[in-house]
Amino acid sequence: MFDRIAPIYDAMNTVMTAGLDAGWRRAATRATGLRPGMSALDVACGSGALTRELARAVGEGGTVIGLDASTAMLRRARRRPVPPGSAVPRWTTGDALDLPLPDASVDAATIAFGLRNMHDYARCLAEMARVVRPGGSVVVLEIATPPRGIGRFVARTWFERVIPVLGRLAGAGSAYGYLPESVRRYPGPRDVAALLASSGLRDVAWRPLAGGMVTLHAGRRS
Repeated sequence: MFDRIAPIYDAMNTVMTAGLDAGWRRAATRATGLRPGMSALDVACGSGALTRELARAVGEGGTVIGLDASTAMLRRARRRPVPPGSAVPRWTTGDALDLPLPDASVDAATIAFGLRNMHDYARCLAEMARVVRPGGSVVVLEIATPPRGIGRFVARTWFERVIPVLGRLAGAGSAYGYLPESVRRYPGPRDVAALLASSGLRDVAWRPLAGGMVTLHAGRRS
């Protein structure tokens, strides 16, 4: 599915989020605590938008790996330039549930808008925690459904009615019809925090973005 939508993926993200997604990725990068010379893994990196932010944070002396199962997404990622002064990302095909990295090999692991697509959330988070060094961070940025009020109404209307129509107009109706289904079954913030803690992370915290339509989770490897 992601191979098929790769040509329109970035444009649809911008439309779906009214351009707010860039700010959310910057917030996720800040949550990692990365500094120049450090290393990071971006899981389910897609076309590499967050990966490039991480590359900027670690600088030319750092190391960043963007990993995805979709070869079409990785082809697009490789074609995108990184900001001046950034690390040059290493793009690799891989399974988020069986990461091809040694234990404790990076300073941070991130996943943006990818966890809800995994058939085993706990295993994905456990793998991310495994490859992070003690004291390093795991950060999750994901679409969420606000628990109540006008935010919940707006989220349901947008994701369940508007986005599928936009997807059909873009020629990818099945993919963007899948999106609301994946959002509906994604666990709430407290449940995601519990999964992070059970993966061996401490200081787990989260905050809502965009009125609760997006949630940013972060934790530290014990």
